[in-house]
Amino acid sequence: MEPETIFSSAFSPNPGRALDVLAFILTPASAFAPTGDDEEQAAVAVLLEGAKAEAVRRWQDLRDDASRN
Repeated sequence: MEPETIFSSAFSPNPGRALDVLAFILTPASAFAPTGDDEEQAAVAVLLEGAKAEAVRRWQDLRDDASRN
């Protein structure tokens, strides 16, 4: 059986835009683990923790760079 695409988007978040970073940070792990399986959601939450921290770090770096210029 071939997978079916349920949703597709051309949206590409801007790491320098606070709203995009905030939206990513506030998105629950369940949005990235649609099966609802507890084990999968726990694994996704662990992966997202690092990704969310990195998103904030990059946003802060971009903000600091912009304020210096």
